[in-house]
Amino acid sequence: MPNEKELTHISKFLSLVLRHQPETIGIHLDPQGWVAVSELLEKSAQHGMAIDRPTLNTIVQTNSKKRFAFNEAGDMIRASQGHSVVVELGYSSKQPPDILFHGTGENSVASILATGLEKRERQHVHLSSDVETAVKVGQRHGKPMVLKIRAAQMYHDQFSFYLSDNGVWLTDHVPVKYIEL
Repeated sequence: MPNEKELTHISKFLSLVLRHQPETIGIHLDPQGWVAVSELLEKSAQHGMAIDRPTLNTIVQTNSKKRFAFNEAGDMIRASQGHSVVVELGYSSKQPPDILFHGTGENSVASILATGLEKRERQHVHLSSDVETAVKVGQRHGKPMVLKIRAAQMYHDQFSFYLSDNGVWLTDHVPVKYIEL
């Protein structure tokens, strides 16, 4: 079994090919983002990233952010959210909690307060239901700042929200009027 550093390296590789650049190893995601596990493992090995099934199982089961999921049969895999390639994850609209949070770096706050939260190259804006997760996300972008999102008001104003398999709240855009520092 690979050590923690190796598991992290493999997880980052899986994020690349299952969320952003499947063409890197020549796999094709179906419209819902799924790819056969056998194809993923074969193509990964052909491109210098040999992953065995027990290691893949460990990554899916132990990833703290639950970034990946198997289908019920366990023969297909996909990223739970965060795609920059077009996929339809099949999530249905849900009513969010009153308040959600978005973690960002201090340097991005002025821009966000000018334009709102935009999905940019991703399919959705990512929000969390707890401050701790937002802080962790913000730390990846410098000094963390947590923005408070008035999600219930957005929902009341006809914005759609989706809850991913790994507990991340998704929406298309958060206008400035719903954001608080």
